[in-house]
Amino acid sequence: MIFNLGSINSDHIYGLPHLPGAGETLAADSYYRTLGGKGANQSVAAARAGARVCHIGAVGSDGGWMVDLLGEYGVEVSNIVRHEGPSGHAVVYVDAAGENSIVIYPGANRGLGLADVTTALSAASPGDWLMMQNETNLQVETARLAQGAGMHLAYSAAPFDADAVEAILPFVRLLILNDVEARQLERAIGAIAVPQLLITRGAEGADWHDNISGEVISVPAFDVTPVDTTGAGDTFVGYLIASIAQGLAPGPALKRASAAAALQVQRPGTAEAIPTAEETAAFLA
Repeated sequence: MIFNLGSINSDHIYGLPHLPGAGETLAADSYYRTLGGKGANQSVAAARAGARVCHIGAVGSDGGWMVDLLGEYGVEVSNIVRHEGPSGHAVVYVDAAGENSIVIYPGANRGLGLADVTTALSAASPGDWLMMQNETNLQVETARLAQGAGMHLAYSAAPFDADAVEAILPFVRLLILNDVEARQLERAIGAIAVPQLLITRGAEGADWHDNISGEVISVPAFDVTPVDTTGAGDTFVGYLIASIAQGLAPGPALKRASAAAALQVQRPGTAEAIPTAEETAAFLA
């Protein structure tokens, strides 16, 4: 089983002719609202890959529709708590080439109590996976609980903060960084000492480093024409962890995750654009 301490955001997505520069005002070509947040996206991806996923998170009084959508997408939502005040949200700019720029407001995502996390993880078993990102509170406390339960922690170090990553490292089984974040972390702390390290490189693919065996696996990205790259990395991560939890070796798991991300970027949106396991298998075939 996979548990995910993760953000739940309302994504406000604006289509623009190009990303705005400093002081520039642009008229949007399109607008829509959808479910997002790195945590929610990763939970949906893992669920659509066929894994059982329990999401641990919080929404505000305006967030009921997001919880309902997560449930419709196959995610277990009984451990999502509701607070007064606003939910997390993101303003997403997408240009004509599918590239994006994002501003996030945390909202309820940083309002979890330790009792909420403790209750959720009481159902975990040794060998289960915990996914986390840097968009909620209680990072270290949850990692410590997971370690005590014999779980494996996969940590996506985004939005990047070197101090936050360093505090989590003693608990991490798999650390996930993009290439810019990896260079920043190395400058901050030196060698990155975790059992497994995944460095994503966007359209150039990803590199898996097993620091125990010394194995390095590089997987290329599929050559597709993107419509919207928002959520592509989360799709990759959710599919990867689900595939490993389902027993796939890193090589096939990485290829499956890359295929899911390739499908996702060819569709507009975030969580709703994540492909099913059947769609991903057909693409690979």
